Amino acid sequence: MTVRAYRQIIRRKCRQIRVGSVLVGGDAPISVQSMTNTPTPDAKATIDQIRQLEDVGADIVRVSCPDEESTAALKEIVKAAKVPIVADIHFHYKRAIEAAEAGAACLRINPGNIGGRDRVREVVKAARDHGCSMRIGVNAGSLERDLLEKYGEPCPEAMVESALNHAKYLEDEDFREFKISVKASDVFLAIAAYQGLADACDYPLHVGVTEAGGLRAGTVKSSIGMGALLWAGIGDTIRVSLSADPVEEIKVGYDMLKALGLRRRGVTVVACPSCARQNFDVIKTVATLEERLAHITVPMSLSVIGCVVNGIGEARETDIGFTGGGNNTHMIYVGGKPDHRLKDQDIVEHLVAMVEKKAAEIRAAEEAAAAVAVQPAAE
Repeated sequence: MTVRAYRQIIRRKCRQIRVGSVLVGGDAPISVQSMTNTPTPDAKATIDQIRQLEDVGADIVRVSCPDEESTAALKEIVKAAKVPIVADIHFHYKRAIEAAEAGAACLRINPGNIGGRDRVREVVKAARDHGCSMRIGVNAGSLERDLLEKYGEPCPEAMVESALNHAKYLEDEDFREFKISVKASDVFLAIAAYQGLADACDYPLHVGVTEAGGLRAGTVKSSIGMGALLWAGIGDTIRVSLSADPVEEIKVGYDMLKALGLRRRGVTVVACPSCARQNFDVIKTVATLEERLAHITVPMSLSVIGCVVNGIGEARETDIGFTGGGNNTHMIYVGGKPDHRLKDQDIVEHLVAMVEKKAAEIRAAEEAAAAVAVQPAAE
């Protein structure tokens, strides 16, 4: 095995669609999305929450449209948003048509509750007329009655069959700008359904474990289910469903992708859990650093280790490394090599300054390279 070959994830090959300015599927980066929980008719509150999601890196934001007041507000929301807006539609197909007219980049419909084939046809026409993509959103909690009667309960086979049936509806209308999800709150059911769907079609997949729970339990549950799928190369856009601030969904989503090497954004902090050997307060230092470095978007790695047992080895693998030493004298590493000692100084302030400087250097180098790339060739 070649060096680091064990870290490679081979993503499932699928077709590519567009959600506004964001490409989903194919060789596009796995996008991270969340959903607003403000009353949609309150356009200002909804726009404010979208801004918060944009600030932490959301690629796509979904907005629920349960009534005419919501779709009426959607036009203002779409205009103000910097990221593509997905209109979440349940029960009434006319809301989907109104959302398309309001400028939604994508329409999410649940085939179990949107209505019959004629209504789906009208939604497809609206999507085509207004340049929307779509998501077929199958959920274990709202499967069609005939499938529940056929299979006896929500199961992977029923969910895949539901998804493929409704994909056929869209294909029959010569519409293929769609992605599919088959979500369940049960981790085993969700994984099996996605595995079956991944084998059965070549459409991009929106991956998530629905109704996962609160911040801690939901993060664990989502990481197990979604992590298993992403590890297997399944997933083109993700949403972590937490009963928490939607901003946390974006943070967890990026952390999940960073852990698997599928996307990098911001500072990845490698830190020890601390023990009696620590030469400074590791837990407090790391918590403060994560808060102070949240504004950095340039991909970087920082190791913060309490002693030399693992500190030196971790420092070799990170952009900036900090290892605790005795007598309040610590070692700073840059690019994996010892750089200087830190004695009787504020650890957080010193590391924040170093990371900010390094991020600025990386950004400047990238901008210079981009400027050279667009220069016309010499005559």
